[in-house]
Amino acid sequence: MKVTLIRAWPRRFEQVELDLPEGARLGDALAQAGWDDDPAVDGHAVFGVRATRDTELRDGDRIECLRPLVVDPKEARRRRAQARPLKAPPTPR
Repeated sequence: MKVTLIRAWPRRFEQVELDLPEGARLGDALAQAGWDDDPAVDGHAVFGVRATRDTELRDGDRIECLRPLVVDPKEARRRRAQARPLKAPPTPR
């Protein structure tokens, strides 16, 4: 069975395609790719759904290596909104 492993950074990504035996688990895929000891990885997902190293894989699965969030998404949005200049309301005609 074929699976794809992906890990990403802000402006680049790495992708590896593997051919694994039936019944392989996420941990097997990580070991075969050489990504099982990556300290920057906070967790894993299969097609965006959180998974563990014991998760059984299926043909065509996409495994994503997740990094910890640097900033809470809500806080980042607040910062961007505060940095924008205020627009004047439209003048009535």
